[in-house]
Amino acid sequence: MKATAERIEKNTVLLEVEVEPSQFEQAVDRAYRKLVHKVSIPGFRKGKAPRVIFERFVGKEVLMNEAVELVVPDAYQQAVQDTGVEPVAPPELEVVQLEDGKPFVFKARIVVKPEVKLGQYKGLEVSTPDVTVTDEDIDNELKKLQNRYARLLTLEEGQVQNGDLVSIDFEGKIDGEPFAGGQASDYTLEIGSRTFIEGFEEQLVGMSVGETRDINVRFPDDYGKEELAGKDAVFTVTVKLIKRKELSPLDDEFAKDVSEFDTLAELREDIAGKLQEAAREKADAQVKQQVLEKAVAQAEMDIPEEMIAAQTEETLQNMETRLLNQGLSLDNYLQYTNSNRDELRVKMREDVISNIKQSLVLEAVARAEGLGVSEEEVDAEINKMSERLRQDAAVVRKILEARGQLGAVKENLLREKALQLLADSAVYV
Repeated sequence: MKATAERIEKNTVLLEVEVEPSQFEQAVDRAYRKLVHKVSIPGFRKGKAPRVIFERFVGKEVLMNEAVELVVPDAYQQAVQDTGVEPVAPPELEVVQLEDGKPFVFKARIVVKPEVKLGQYKGLEVSTPDVTVTDEDIDNELKKLQNRYARLLTLEEGQVQNGDLVSIDFEGKIDGEPFAGGQASDYTLEIGSRTFIEGFEEQLVGMSVGETRDINVRFPDDYGKEELAGKDAVFTVTVKLIKRKELSPLDDEFAKDVSEFDTLAELREDIAGKLQEAAREKADAQVKQQVLEKAVAQAEMDIPEEMIAAQTEETLQNMETRLLNQGLSLDNYLQYTNSNRDELRVKMREDVISNIKQSLVLEAVARAEGLGVSEEEVDAEINKMSERLRQDAAVVRKILEARGQLGAVKENLLREKALQLLADSAVYV
C-alpha cells in the first residue's frame, strides 16, 4: 500500500492511497464470502454458490463496492499513520480508480490539527496563591464533624429552628389551583439547606408540631419548568415532626469518638495538616491554570470549524454518558431545563474552543521542548487508574487497548508534563 499527503489548504490535507491489486482482490474475496450467505441463487443452497456464479447473478460491481467498504477503513488508518497527519474530523472520501486487476486508488480530504505558533510560554508571571490555613478554617472543619456525628432528637414540644429536620405535608397552588409536583406527604426537609425555592424554608421557622400555615413564595424567572417560572404560589404546609441535632462538645472524648486520636489537640493538628495539603494542591492548580491561560493568549492558531463541531459532539456524548450513569437521560435533562441539543451546543462552544486551544498549546510546548512519555510512566498511570477502579492493572490495560484509549492516556500524560514545565518556570509576583 502507498500513501501520499499534500496540504491543499491551511488546515486541510489531501491523502491519496493506493491499494495493491492483490490486497484488493483479497477484499473482494472477503466480500464474496460475506454476501454469498445473504443471496438466494436458483440451483444452489444459500451460501454454496461458487464465486463465478455469484458474480454473474449479482454483478461484479456489487462485489467491488462491498470490497471498497471492507478495505477503506483499514487502508485509511494505515495511511494516516504512515503519513503522520492528525485528523480532527471524519474524512471526505473519493474513489479514484476501481478496476479489476488494477490498484484500487482513493483520496481522502482531511481536516487536520492546526499549526500553533507559540509565543512566550516560559517565565510567565503569576500571582502567588494564598495557602494560609487559619484557626477559623480548622474550627469550621470541626463543626462539620460535630454535625456529621450529631444525635437526632425528636422533639415533643418546641418550634422549628434553622438546622432542624422537619417532616411536612404540603400542597401548592397557583391562582387557587393545584399544580403538578406541588404536593407531598411526610417530606423530610432540613431547614437552611435551601432545597426549596427562596423564602419557603425561612417561613417554616417558628412553626410547632401539628401547626398548619400558608407559605407564600414566588418561583424564579429562570425556573426549570416554564409553566411555573415567575409565578406566585401558596403552599399549605403542616409540620408533622421536628428533629433537632444534639452536638457533642468539642473535647478529647469527641476526638476519640470520631478519629484515631486521643486528644482534641491531635485532631486539630491532623485537620490543619490536611487543610494545608489541600490548600497547596489548590494553589498548584491555580498556578497551572494561570500560566496555561497566558500561554494560550500569546499563541496563534486558526481552529477549523470541523474540529470545533467534532469536539462539541464528543463533549455532548460524554455529558449524556454521565447523565445516564446518574439515571437520567439527556432528553429528560433538556426537557427539565427547557432547552434542546442545538441550544446546548451553542452554550458549550466557548468552553470547547478554550479546551481545544489549551490542548493544542500544550502539545506544541511538548514538541518544542522534546518531551516524551515512557512506557514506565504509562504503566504507573495505569496502576493509579486500577487503584481508583479497584481492578487489576492488566485488566485495565486490556480494556484501554480494546477501546483504543491507550493513546489518549499517553497524550494526557504528555500534556500534563508540558503544563508542569510551564508552572515550574513561572515567575511569582
